[in-house]
Order: sequence, then structure tokens, then C-alpha cells
Amino acid sequence: MTAKIQTRWVAMKNSDTGYQGYLALPPAGKGPGIVLYQEIFGVNGHIRGVAEQYAQDGFVVLAPDMFWRGAQKVELGYEGADRERALELMKSLKPEEIQADVKAAVATLRALPEVAGQKVGAVGYCLGGRLAYFSAALTDVNAAVSYYGGGIQDNLQVVDKIKVPMQFHYAENDHAIPLEAVEKVKAAFGDRAEFFVYPGAQHGFNCWDRASYHPRSAALAHGRTLEFFAQNLYAQ
Repeated sequence: MTAKIQTRWVAMKNSDTGYQGYLALPPAGKGPGIVLYQEIFGVNGHIRGVAEQYAQDGFVVLAPDMFWRGAQKVELGYEGADRERALELMKSLKPEEIQADVKAAVATLRALPEVAGQKVGAVGYCLGGRLAYFSAALTDVNAAVSYYGGGIQDNLQVVDKIKVPMQFHYAENDHAIPLEAVEKVKAAFGDRAEFFVYPGAQHGFNCWDRASYHPRSAALAHGRTLEFFAQNLYAQ
């Protein structure tokens, strides 16, 4: 029988402004922490499912509501009006606010008794892939993983600030992130990060609710992410 995980929404540390995150606890009730950054579609059913997936793997997972200033706990689909709304919310984000929210999310997770001084990582998808990258540069996370993070190639000025292990996952046929952009990020990191490009995959390949879902690539990437976090977040 699969052990039950527990979930709840929690307020961010030092914040009385409505900023919250979806928390998923592993069956053991405690463990290393992972901040899980959303796609542009909010902390929707898929992102909550991913949080619970990593919790089942043994991690304390916090998925912050990054759109809270524009629409709290928004849940959007992937086509039509929902997609347009998602793009509007993404464009409304301000760099200084994003940085503050990223720092608050990491601080909140570290302060939870369920984490209790253990290591903390970051992982994100799409918009969240870029936020995981910035977490590695701007916070004290111990490791970070970025899935098809858009715009990283245009924000390489913070690469030298990243002193922790990083792992990147990209799709071969990503309409938003051409392979030239991937090569630009790889060149900036040199041998200081791991990179994986998935043949035949498209943007969003990890999301089982999207038409671009690519099960083989998603399975490979998840396995590599778990191995990476196992190596870098558990005490040796």
C-alpha cells in the first residue's frame, strides 16, 4: 500500500500580504526540502501533482504561488483564453518582486520544522525553470534543476553567482527555446552544470496534462532529477 502524503497551503515567511505556497509532506513527515516553481499556468492540478510526486519520493515540497499579486491561487489550462491569461500574468511580473518572492519561498521552506535544518533544493518548469535558475544565484539553495526554462540565455549575467550544482533539461524541438539558446547556456556554465536534451520532445514534455507530454523524456528527466537531488540534498 502506498503511504499517504499530507498537503496544505502555508503562508510565506515574514509575509502578511497573501503570498502562500502549496506544501506536500512525504510519508515520513519530514525530509530535505524542494521549492517547486510553477509553469505560467499557476499552481494548478498538474503542479500540485508534481509536488505530491516529489513528496512521495521523500522530499518536503513547497510550490509557491508566484502570481499571487495578480491573482491568488489561479489555476489555468493550456489553451485558448486560459493561455492568454497565463501570458498576461507572466508579463505582469516585476524582477524585484520575483526576487523577493523567490527568497521568501526558500526561507519559508528552510524554516519549516519538517525540514529541520536539512538541505534545500529548487526545481522549476517553464517560467519555473528560470526561477529555479535565479534561486541558485540569489538564495542559499544547495542545488537546483531547471526544466525548459525560458529566457535563461538572456540572463547569463548571474552565472558567476551560482556556486551550487545545477542540472538543466531541454527539449530538442522546443518552439520557445531553440537549441542555439541551449548551447549559449551550456557555454556560460562550461563543466559546472549537467545538461540533457531530449530527442523528439517539445516544450512542456514533463506535463501529463499537455499535448506535448512525452512520457519517455519525462521519465528519464524525473529519474535524473531524483538522482541529482539524492546526491546533493541528502547528508553524506
